[in-house]
Amino acid sequence: MALVAENNAPRRGLRANLPRSPQMASLVILLVVLAGFAVADENFLSPLNITNMMAFLPELGIIALGMTLLLTAGEFDLSVGAVFALAPVLVMLLVQQGVMDIGLALLVGLLLCVAIGWVNGVIVTKIGISSFLVTLSMLLILRGVALYITQGFPLKSWDQPGPLVTLLAGSFQAGAFKLYTSLWWFIGLTAVCIYLLNYAKLGNWISAIGSNRNAAVARGVPADAVKIWLFILTSVLAGLAGMISAFRISAASPVAGTGYELEVIAMVVVGGTALTGGRGTILGTVVGVLMLRAIRNGIVLIGVPGLAYNIFLGGIILVMLILHALLQKNGGRR
Repeated sequence: MALVAENNAPRRGLRANLPRSPQMASLVILLVVLAGFAVADENFLSPLNITNMMAFLPELGIIALGMTLLLTAGEFDLSVGAVFALAPVLVMLLVQQGVMDIGLALLVGLLLCVAIGWVNGVIVTKIGISSFLVTLSMLLILRGVALYITQGFPLKSWDQPGPLVTLLAGSFQAGAFKLYTSLWWFIGLTAVCIYLLNYAKLGNWISAIGSNRNAAVARGVPADAVKIWLFILTSVLAGLAGMISAFRISAASPVAGTGYELEVIAMVVVGGTALTGGRGTILGTVVGVLMLRAIRNGIVLIGVPGLAYNIFLGGIILVMLILHALLQKNGGRR
């Protein structure tokens, strides 16, 4: 009987801790949001509306995955929206000017993202400037470059059929739903990030750096190298998302991704990742992405005036953060 009690104790502990987890608190809020919009408008859960939501959701979700890892390490990147725009703009310019074919241009675009992330990471870690200031400056530089090289006009994206188009922006039918291959990218990258954060040694390093960098370094964790690679990963994922979006809508705009940096951070934090570092959850981020995309879509469906859209969105995000904090506090008292 004692052995049975010991074996059941961890399970009871797991069940007791589940309601307190960031993922569960976020999931409760998501279900409330979905139920509210479903009651307010019967078209909210229609196949057509769900298809519209799922078309764009993976692109922001891909950026949010990188931001989750970076925030867990105690840093964040405000330049992701500008990278989202600049990478496909550069790719399309190289192709349209006849400099190289589309495959090589995509590789150059991703290498640009690597360079941007590396510069951000090196300045933050080696010079010691706040990631807020560094990436804010990078945001202005990259957005300015995108506007300058296009003279502010969007470029027609690559729309010729081929394996690259299918790989990045192909579509398929799943019953009544039309889905895009970007969803598979999102699912695959989510699985990789879950492994990295929860099961790999790198995940322990990331959490340790975000909790107490000096203690992590004292234990032999290469904090600077980890942060640099996380900045690179975040930038590459933002560029990849931008290329997927440009292929999907057949346009590369220099102003694409405006405001995405704050929206992505909101998704990650609402999902349960600590803004101050040390605690991250990929599953919570997925819930946060679903939540904010549902809110954007639902607000439009219920007829919120366009000029008041940001007011409602900001207010709902603030309410969700407060509810999330209350759920966590209540769970902590049990």
